Amino acid sequence: MTGDGQREHSQATAGRRVRWGSVLWMLLVLTCGVSIVWLRWQAARLDYAEVNVMTLILTFILLLAILARLCVWRGASRTVRWLPVVAVAALTAAAAGSLRVDRVSGRLVPQFSWRWAPKPDRLLAFPSVTADAPEIDLRTTTSADFPQFLGPRRDLTVSHVTLHRDWQSRPPRLVWRQPIGAGWSGFSVVNGYAVTLEQRGEDELVTCYDVTSGKACWTHSVVARHQTVLGGVGPRSTPTIDQGLVYALGATGVLRCLDGGTGQLVWRDELLRRCGVNPEEDLQAVAWGRAASPLVVDDLLIVPLGGPAGGPYTSLIALDKRTGDLRWQGGASQVSYASPSLMTLASTRQIVIVNESSVSGHRVEDGVELWSHPWPGGSTSSASVSQAVAVSPSQLLLSKGYGIGSALIEVRHGSDDTWATRTLWEQTGLLKTKFTNVAVRDGYAYGLSDGILECVDISAGRRCWKERRGGNFGHGQILLVDDLLLVSAEDGTVALVEANPDRFVKLSEFAALSDQTWNTMCLAGPYLLVRNAVEAACYELPLQAGAP
Repeated sequence: MTGDGQREHSQATAGRRVRWGSVLWMLLVLTCGVSIVWLRWQAARLDYAEVNVMTLILTFILLLAILARLCVWRGASRTVRWLPVVAVAALTAAAAGSLRVDRVSGRLVPQFSWRWAPKPDRLLAFPSVTADAPEIDLRTTTSADFPQFLGPRRDLTVSHVTLHRDWQSRPPRLVWRQPIGAGWSGFSVVNGYAVTLEQRGEDELVTCYDVTSGKACWTHSVVARHQTVLGGVGPRSTPTIDQGLVYALGATGVLRCLDGGTGQLVWRDELLRRCGVNPEEDLQAVAWGRAASPLVVDDLLIVPLGGPAGGPYTSLIALDKRTGDLRWQGGASQVSYASPSLMTLASTRQIVIVNESSVSGHRVEDGVELWSHPWPGGSTSSASVSQAVAVSPSQLLLSKGYGIGSALIEVRHGSDDTWATRTLWEQTGLLKTKFTNVAVRDGYAYGLSDGILECVDISAGRRCWKERRGGNFGHGQILLVDDLLLVSAEDGTVALVEANPDRFVKLSEFAALSDQTWNTMCLAGPYLLVRNAVEAACYELPLQAGAP
């Protein structure tokens, strides 16, 4: 072949390579673009967090493909080819140097702040409490009390209040609204006093407020701080009030029993010391902090214990509620982010706990594990947060996010004293609760399924409705009040929705808070207490005429 022929052959070959390169580039760009559109279209049916992550990855690939194409654009000058690359690199470097990911939403959307800006909780002083503040009364109980996580029976229901259904003619009245320390703790209320956990700087506080004024009555602090990008800052659990004592578990495993009248320490326990781990080692096993709300049963205080990454584990420990002395320990599972509950299943009173990768029942008297049922999860990923819910004398409803969904299991106790469980149904697409729990009424379960309010027929494992428009509240919380649902949206809005299995009916809503809200609500009589990691508020909700 002559020299001219070789040149023509080389040019033709190069041309084919360019054409094939263009075709492959176009296929890549088209695939990424179509995939992004499809993911956004299907987001409500898939998992919003996974969709957002995949969209980010595909967008990054698309951007790289466009920049690469510009770099090899033969018809453009060197400036035109490289200027976009330099500009994107410079913007990326500037953003990385000046911005930080402050936190993420429940759907993994990052929220940025300036690197030099302090966390809001570091700007707060301790709550103002006068030195001669009188002792308050947390021993006297009332029918309006909300003394623990998820309500009087720890089942997400309130039965002592009849709410008015028309918030247009009788809107909720703001009683007070004020800054509060960071954390995802809720309020517990007894006799008109509300207790919560909060983070202010390097101190983790248990604080007591007057419900009707918002004034701090007392506070107790320890030096402890938990902080992660995905989980945020501060304590996660809700205090428990029992017979004048307050029990609170902090995110770093500090368990306190306080005198409810004064906030003075009665006893203290260190769960990490019991596990034989330091805070850094505990983060390797329980990545988002200790989140269980203490449970009082008879004269026992019960909390999950867990252990170091790789074990050994202890599922639960029971302490003497007045002295803090160890009474028993039971089970061999790592902790999740759920809390223990007292239930009666198969005619046996027992403690039920959702562990890292199972759910189990334990004898009240000595903690012996009666039964265990597998429930997928990990305390460093795909975390279990939602409570198991008793829906009949022998059935438990389980739910969680991260692609697991929900299941109905049966717990059986044989005549030979053996225990067994079996799955009645499981559905990956139903009740994909993530940070929240389900409320049960008349055989139907209501929950925020990947942030969208959903109603499910429990016996059939069938969806009744799922409202993707008006019911897309994000990863907030719900509370069942008779035949109505209070829904706290992730953006701080509070809505009133019928607990109606036939259709979704939103009666009204109002902007209660103005920041990311994952905290559970508390309803004490007509007073709704809501909070997030920045502010807290109390609203008086209108009641039906003649209601208590």
